[in-house]
Amino acid sequence: MSTNRLLNEQEINILENNGCTAEDWTAVKVNEDFNPSYMHNVMMYGDIELGTFDTSVEVSQGFFKHSGIRNATLRNVTIGNNCLIENIGNYINNYTIGDDCYISNVCVMETTEGATYGEGNLISVLNEVGEGNLMMFKELNSQFAAFMVNHNSDHVLRDTLRRLIKEEIHCTDVERGTIGNKVKIVNTKEIINTVVTDECEINGAARLSDCTLQGSAQPVFIGTGVICENSIISDGSSVFNSVKIQDCFVGEACKISNGFTASQSVFFANSYMSNGEACAAFCGPFTASHHKSSLLIGGQFSFYNAGSATNFSNHAYKMGPMHYGILERGVKTASGAYILMPANIGTFSVCFGKLMYHPDTRCLPFSYLIAYGDTMYLSPGRNLTTVGLYRDIRKWPKRDIRPQSRHRSIVNFDWLSPFSVNEIIQGKAILERLRAASGDNVSTYNYHEYVINAASLRKGIKYYDIALRIYIGAVLKRVIKRYGAVEPPITTVGEGNWSDLSGLLLPTSEEERLCNQIKDGTLDDVQSIIAEFAKIGDRYRDYQWAWTYRLILDYYHLDHIGEEDIARIHADYIEARRLWIGEIRKDAEKEYHMGDVEREVFDNFVELLDHEIDYEN
Repeated sequence: MSTNRLLNEQEINILENNGCTAEDWTAVKVNEDFNPSYMHNVMMYGDIELGTFDTSVEVSQGFFKHSGIRNATLRNVTIGNNCLIENIGNYINNYTIGDDCYISNVCVMETTEGATYGEGNLISVLNEVGEGNLMMFKELNSQFAAFMVNHNSDHVLRDTLRRLIKEEIHCTDVERGTIGNKVKIVNTKEIINTVVTDECEINGAARLSDCTLQGSAQPVFIGTGVICENSIISDGSSVFNSVKIQDCFVGEACKISNGFTASQSVFFANSYMSNGEACAAFCGPFTASHHKSSLLIGGQFSFYNAGSATNFSNHAYKMGPMHYGILERGVKTASGAYILMPANIGTFSVCFGKLMYHPDTRCLPFSYLIAYGDTMYLSPGRNLTTVGLYRDIRKWPKRDIRPQSRHRSIVNFDWLSPFSVNEIIQGKAILERLRAASGDNVSTYNYHEYVINAASLRKGIKYYDIALRIYIGAVLKRVIKRYGAVEPPITTVGEGNWSDLSGLLLPTSEEERLCNQIKDGTLDDVQSIIAEFAKIGDRYRDYQWAWTYRLILDYYHLDHIGEEDIARIHADYIEARRLWIGEIRKDAEKEYHMGDVEREVFDNFVELLDHEIDYEN
């Protein structure tokens, strides 16, 4: 906006006749094409810069009003071209407003000394009474956040990360609150120390204080009754219906609604929060909470649905449209122990109305744990063959509503990966050791304080083996499609243990490399670290092949993979997939005969299973 001239005497006369006043008319600068006729009852203090009023602004669908400023008090304000600002109850103080904005019926907008805009705040997740372990900034994603939290005990790394984040904030800091282009702010009480980027909308909010609405890829919406303090809201997210959040980061395409309250918590990539509460919660991609009685506190969640009280997942509608989903990546406690891992790695039970966690069953993945009186019965691997898991595998990618042009957080949707399959391998080995130790002529086996029926143990081994063969065959098929042949991996990176960095599946060795490169200065700014996460995500298939190649050699007792071996692995893959689909069909039939679903829903699901044969080759 060009504001290279002062008002002339005629323009001042027009403004004064329209009820406008200025503390000092020489402190008011205007665009060359400024028209004073569209300003009425405006009081101006300090330095004022004004754009043009050439066009109309759409205030509601099909309803246009001419741009201008009416009934407002301004102090130290810059306003761009073709804005409509009217009915400001108190004042706008120390703000820069872009072009084509509509600001109406707002009590106060102000920037005060010491404004942070939500950046640089240190919050404590996973431990609601602990010292801060996560520093917020605009470009934060789920990987960076998880990385900070996981390595908070490494003081050198922690201090280095905080220094780099502060440097990043300093580079992008603004002198005062800013409103981007085409922003709509209406019927709102307070906007204090807040940055709002292009095309965002604030409609009916109660208070925004020290916040950033970072809608660079998709606009942010803030709705009725919202109180938002010391927080950052990212691309495409909506916060509405009397939500109260304080000291929170809300990532891409999240929806927080219906009186949900949160403090010292983070939410990433398509998370949905409604009615309940979060405190010191790390909500990774696709975390959902729907019910008033849900409290997410001191845990790390991902691909997760919190039900009401003990109901962590509604499986009464596994085939129907109301199915909410199961835990896929799971929960992490403040101590760092995983309670539930990919698709119920680890187990939980409900006993006397209380949810009982059992982290020591981590190595029996995809399991159910059921309490009968004082006895805990474990069904290892049972969830591998359920309708719920089958639907969840396919639903998560479809629910990613982020724009394809930019994904801030990395989300890997593989349900079978080196991360989860390693747990399957360990689970199968545990069951085989139990059977070898006690023999086959027993009715039950004991694992810690849990009881495993003999039939359940045999099925668990079978289910784990099915999953292993499906995974191996699928990876080998992808390698052949990608390279045209089965060649040894081009890297050894990927061998060994793997981690889940809140959506990014990566070798533990790569996470350790990042730690070292940040501490030694090889990665010396925030953008380089974010870029490195992206590079690791892009190399996932190479790393996966390095891990899987070693698995194939060990599983099939080979020293190399020949043509006959490829044929055998593919045959095992097809057989395992058909067994898997057959077990899921049995689960669907059982549910149908229980009367839980309608015939049409059942038939549609079975038809979906029938098409699984299309993916065998």
